[in-house]
Amino acid sequence: MPRTPTGAAVLQPEVTQAITEAVMWELAEQGYGRLSMEAVAKRAGVGKSALYRRWASKDHMIASVVTEFSVTRAAEVNTGSLRGDLRETMQALIDWLTHPLFSRILPDLIAEDARNPDHGDGLRGAIGGPRREVGEAMLRRAIARGELPEDLDMEMALDVLAAPIYWRLVVRQAEAEPDYVDRLVVYALRALGG
Repeated sequence: MPRTPTGAAVLQPEVTQAITEAVMWELAEQGYGRLSMEAVAKRAGVGKSALYRRWASKDHMIASVVTEFSVTRAAEVNTGSLRGDLRETMQALIDWLTHPLFSRILPDLIAEDARNPDHGDGLRGAIGGPRREVGEAMLRRAIARGELPEDLDMEMALDVLAAPIYWRLVVRQAEAEPDYVDRLVVYALRALGG
């Protein structure tokens, strides 16, 4: 009968959570380039070995933490209507982009991507891929319900849904007024042909 590992072989969830929070805070305060494994370990109250048991490098650690944070915030909703699904999905996107820490981290990740395109490929795919899959599933359900045309340009539709929010919140750094999502849903439905 195999023995259950103990000690260093067990990755304790509370330690992983402390490290994850430390990574987010360090990214928000120091940025990608100045973040160090030492600072993350100190903030989390662990040794550097706890980080290296989980991730092979700083890049892997950051990619993993940011991906987990981002993908878990992609709204997997099924309200039964495209209008309801769009509203929930768009609000979740706003909540993700305006999160107090992530809103400070994202511009730095974008800048790092511009400086080092190879870095961005992995992170873009790890975050964008799963988030777009959730959006595509929502649109395919709407097609099946007859709310959208069967020949919908999926790539364009996914861009149309996310781009206005990204542009407003990240590029323009403008507020999303209380009725912004409702107004945006109306425009998105027109653009999608729904």
